[in-house]
Amino acid sequence: MASREVSTMIKQGFISDPTLSLSSSPSRTTSTTTTSKLYSPSSPPPPQTESTRPIPNQTLFEMMSEEHLRDSKAIEESRKKTQTRIAKFLDELKTRSSNDWGLRSGDVRLTVVSRDGHRVSMDVHKRVLSEKCRFFAEKLSQRKEKGVSHTVEISECDDVEVYVETVVLMYSDDLKKRLIGENVNKVLALLQVSAAIMFDAGISSCLEYLEAVPWSEDEEEKVLSLLCQLELHGSMTEVLQRVLSEPSTSVRTDDIFLKLLSGVLQAKDDKARREMKTLISRLLREDSFDYNSRLDVSKDTLYHLCHRCLCSLVLCLSEAMCTDSSRQDRGVLMAEIAREADNLQWLVDILIDKRMANDFVKLWADQKELAELHSRIPTMYRHEISRITAQLCIAIGRGNILVPKDSRFSLLSTWLDALYEDFRWMRRASRSVDKKLIEEGLSQTILTLSLRQQQVILLNWCHRFLNKGDDYPNIQRAFEVWWRRAFIRQYADVPGSSNMQITICNYPT
Repeated sequence: MASREVSTMIKQGFISDPTLSLSSSPSRTTSTTTTSKLYSPSSPPPPQTESTRPIPNQTLFEMMSEEHLRDSKAIEESRKKTQTRIAKFLDELKTRSSNDWGLRSGDVRLTVVSRDGHRVSMDVHKRVLSEKCRFFAEKLSQRKEKGVSHTVEISECDDVEVYVETVVLMYSDDLKKRLIGENVNKVLALLQVSAAIMFDAGISSCLEYLEAVPWSEDEEEKVLSLLCQLELHGSMTEVLQRVLSEPSTSVRTDDIFLKLLSGVLQAKDDKARREMKTLISRLLREDSFDYNSRLDVSKDTLYHLCHRCLCSLVLCLSEAMCTDSSRQDRGVLMAEIAREADNLQWLVDILIDKRMANDFVKLWADQKELAELHSRIPTMYRHEISRITAQLCIAIGRGNILVPKDSRFSLLSTWLDALYEDFRWMRRASRSVDKKLIEEGLSQTILTLSLRQQQVILLNWCHRFLNKGDDYPNIQRAFEVWWRRAFIRQYADVPGSSNMQITICNYPT
């Protein structure tokens, strides 16, 4: 072999380099020196393990060969286990045929052949096969002479082991008991074979098993897929009852959702209420991405619950105005207001996810009585309510709510002052309040208004911010954009003219 060819094969890893030796490796030399210090010449060296045994330099060909050898060993080991289980089934077949049926030598030679050519032959009995299985009854009835042996071969089987076990099931007197302890995947395989050979008792037992045991989500998909494929019709009805609902109407579905959501809103245990809110929100959010899903919660149901929460809030705030600060029930009343506000926030979140929140902006902007009560009670009672306004501004700023300009301005006209006043309490009372997120949403909402409306709101904010500082939301970005629009760009219908007017308002300090 030419030296150039040898060099090329060495580089490619098919031949090891003869110039490389273990002794030339510095790390191995160090290892040998260390070992000589730890063990005296008279004592035997420690036994080598897999981790300490030296590994010679391997060529690419050697590595590929080892991997192929490992795969071959794994396949061979799996086949041996399968053969062991099949041998166990064949022993059980002999025992049951003699003990349960009083039969000795078989008169049918049944051979099962897998797709890869693996063959298993067994001696079975025409009487059992014909009585239990319509497939064999049809095939074996063609020859009615007594004492004549039959040979039957089933080819191209997906799983020889399952076919052998199905034949064993034909000799069992209690198939349902025989299936106890099996896993769902195994029973599905037995069901498929039983259906293929028309083994009715096996089909019934497998279906009874599937109806009785729980399924994982993956198993559920397999069960539904196989049952639809087999088309067993009436016999699989009991199995499918856990997943197939009755034909429903929107009225019936709304009744279910109304009871469910009302139960969550009125829950007495706060921890359980929070957990169920999280769970239901996640499920509804998942359902919103599935356009083929069944009937969803209706807009009317959600707004009915919103009106109920609004009425509760008005009642709670009215009671708060009459409450003496020294009374013991002050904490109870604060908790009730916070709970109703949290309930409304949850419903608004659902409306936003369902893209149904447009009407709620107008509904919230029209709550003049609630806003009036809100301004007349201490901040510690009311600050949770302002989170609803912040929630709507964030959604509008992200483009998740599309409402006319008048509705946006009406929302801010009714609730913006309350949001300003409660902002400090909102930040300090709850860690979940994101100051930057609220400020960004508020800025974006203001900038969607007309330039004159922006001017009124931002000049008002500027006066307040200069006196209160961090206790107010920092919307300087909106102020900066407005400033540029008003004084630098100055877009107008007629070039060179501007209808912009600046109004200075004095507010009492």
